[in-house]
Amino acid sequence: MKLIDLLRMSADSLFKRKVRTILTVLGVVIGTTSIVVMISLGIGMKNSMLESVESYGNMRMIEIYEPGRYSEDSEEEVLRLDDALIDTIYSMEHVELVSPVLEVTMLGKCGTYEAYLWVRGMSLEALEYLDIPFAEGGLPAPGDSLQLIYGNGIIGDFYNARTGMYDYWEYGTLPDVDLYRDTMYVILDMDRYYMAGSTDENGQIIEPPKKYIVETAGVVAGGVDEYNPHSYSVYCDIDALITQLKLAFKGQAIPGQPTQKSGKPYNEIFYNRICVYVDEMENVTEVQSQIQMLGYETYAEAEWIESEMQQMNIIQAVLGGIGAVSLFVAAIGITNTMMMSIYERTKEIGIMKVIGCRIRDIQLMFLLEAGYIGLIGGAIGVGLSYGLSALINYFVGGSDFGIAKLSEIPPWLALLSIAFAIVVGMLSGFIPSIRAMKLSPLAAIRSE
Repeated sequence: MKLIDLLRMSADSLFKRKVRTILTVLGVVIGTTSIVVMISLGIGMKNSMLESVESYGNMRMIEIYEPGRYSEDSEEEVLRLDDALIDTIYSMEHVELVSPVLEVTMLGKCGTYEAYLWVRGMSLEALEYLDIPFAEGGLPAPGDSLQLIYGNGIIGDFYNARTGMYDYWEYGTLPDVDLYRDTMYVILDMDRYYMAGSTDENGQIIEPPKKYIVETAGVVAGGVDEYNPHSYSVYCDIDALITQLKLAFKGQAIPGQPTQKSGKPYNEIFYNRICVYVDEMENVTEVQSQIQMLGYETYAEAEWIESEMQQMNIIQAVLGGIGAVSLFVAAIGITNTMMMSIYERTKEIGIMKVIGCRIRDIQLMFLLEAGYIGLIGGAIGVGLSYGLSALINYFVGGSDFGIAKLSEIPPWLALLSIAFAIVVGMLSGFIPSIRAMKLSPLAAIRSE
């Protein structure tokens, strides 16, 4: 028999027994829907976690730290974060960008208001990588003097120097400071600032430190209460920061920088940490291992993301297994339906064998009939799953869970679910089809 004839006969057989077919298909619909929705929940949770990490960190970034400065006075070589290390890391495969990070505490003064600023100097290329959203201004240009980028929450850290009160935290009003337009002075020598007015070891009165005018490059977008990864950060170009520090501490040791045993400062600058950006998240572990072999401490978001992903995969497998139970029950229903169909069509099977129909065609006809049930149930189940997924996201998205999409059904899951339902249907019809093949033609014709 031709395949088209087998397909037509299988379809006709299903439509002749509408009630039984509908009930059997309903079992497949429930099973498919259970699997798709359960797996979609696992996918949604996994993607939500990745989106959360991406919004508050970079999954392709590795942070490098010194193994510790407690060995300053020991004979062992102290591993520093310097330009030589940056050159070494740049030579590693999969490394896209390496940026030193120098962090310095300053005192910002604007009118009667002051704030302690923890300024983070990075390369301009790294600042571009951060993709900072600006309300005003932008990144400083190469070669510019020291300019600061203020987070949108920094304004709340300014206090009134006359009263010692933080206007925002005490009264709920913003201080009279325009970070982008007002003139900002900064004090770099914090030690001298704290000691000003007292006497040194020679009995001389310590003069207040010099103030420097520092322009504002930009201000991060958002209100003072709107949090983002840059809200409470102050950034600047590291080259401009180093130039300003060398000017302010000419001939002296820059605070936070190590000194030689003689007490003299080193000629080069050592960094607080180094940020390494890798081309793909999958290569983070490899690059991180190479850096650790050099003796440095490292941290990468990918370290715990990998562990979290493994847990998410287990949860997804468990959810899928729960849904598979429903489809297994549906498979039993398909087997029962096909067995009943064979009993009812025993005479028809006998006639087909007598007139010369091949046994494998008879088997294929019943397998196609079972496959039809899987196809129809799978397609309806996937459609119903999309509806349930949208309903779940509607209610969860409007809640305070902080998850935009709890359920996600990618195209591959929909197609795979339909294919799986078809396969399950045909496997369920395999045993009944074997029985149909073994029926005696003469006994089948005599039966009523």
